Amino acid sequence: MMRILLVSTQDYIHHPIPSRHHNIFEELATRHEVHVPHFHVSRGKERETRLHVHEATQFPVASPFLHYTLNAPCHYRVIHDIIREYDIDVVVGAHVLAGTAMIRAAKKFGVPVIFDLKDWFPDSAAAYYKSPAMQWMLREGVLAVTRYNLDHSDVITTVSPGLVAKLERYGYKAELITNGVNTDLFRPMDGRVMRETLGIAPDAFVLGFAGAVERWYALDEVVRAFPEILKKHENAELLIVGGSLFTGYLDELRTLAADLGVSRQVHFTGAVEYHDLPGYIAPMDICLIPLSPPQWVDIALPNKYFEYSACGKPILSTPIPDMLRMGGGNIAVYREREEFIEKVDELAENPGCCPAGIEEHSWKKKAEAFEKIFLRLTGKLQ
Repeated sequence: MMRILLVSTQDYIHHPIPSRHHNIFEELATRHEVHVPHFHVSRGKERETRLHVHEATQFPVASPFLHYTLNAPCHYRVIHDIIREYDIDVVVGAHVLAGTAMIRAAKKFGVPVIFDLKDWFPDSAAAYYKSPAMQWMLREGVLAVTRYNLDHSDVITTVSPGLVAKLERYGYKAELITNGVNTDLFRPMDGRVMRETLGIAPDAFVLGFAGAVERWYALDEVVRAFPEILKKHENAELLIVGGSLFTGYLDELRTLAADLGVSRQVHFTGAVEYHDLPGYIAPMDICLIPLSPPQWVDIALPNKYFEYSACGKPILSTPIPDMLRMGGGNIAVYREREEFIEKVDELAENPGCCPAGIEEHSWKKKAEAFEKIFLRLTGKLQ
């Protein structure tokens, strides 16, 4: 058994959507002792966990920027004490500011560090803000801290071939461990009962989206295209499953649907329990990934690809190179609104059902990939 410290990018026990780290480290905790500091920035229901949770929040403010800045000294103290008191063997982190605290504390005790870069943080941090000045400040500040963290890590892991290549342009060598899926939870299911529950007609042609309803997914463009889709497909309905975490984007979409006169055909569930998500995907005839920011497209490999595919669903997506390289035959691509409508027409004629051989991407396999790195760094697993 190894003693592992995880420093996640999220509020580990209150964030409503389980991340890569939840899925991988809950699996690792079945055979290792895993510790995690708690950053109390979310307000969701507390999740059950196998990990040992250590409170690391002195000022529980909701704004992520203020939260992690104000609590940085507390984060360092807590991380330092976990490493010392529990004789930690290896540290894995993905946070920006708390990642720096993690690295400094780990180096003090000679503990190897793996930095798991989940996305390109300079861009993702700026994505929550509309002000160009705020975006620039965050992008430059986060870039500087991210580079410090990468410079002082023993191993860098990341989620997509595109992000491996991006890091190489910055002078870093990273190892690829893609995201995955819980293949016990996500599987093909009958969607008829959920259609009835949501008030969707049994014979409706359902376009669907499941995930965080934030601006990096151009759902407003999907809603704007929907009146045109209804002209050709009177039985079409749009199902948007998920909530907005830090913005009012979901409310904006509701208002937009009302303004366009399609409120009756557009269904918003709000946030749902993650373990219920496959049931909400089940009624969808086409699953959408309208990823928008151009700076993310070349490095993205969304969890939605794995989840939709495991449920046996056709996917209609903006062009995401790494996802297209994964293959599977269940992906159609559009670039602008007119092409989106054309692809919907094509898929309406031949919707199909095409599971994408997803077993190799189970979270259990991803946990095993991290264990191999732990063994290489420490020389032990048992």
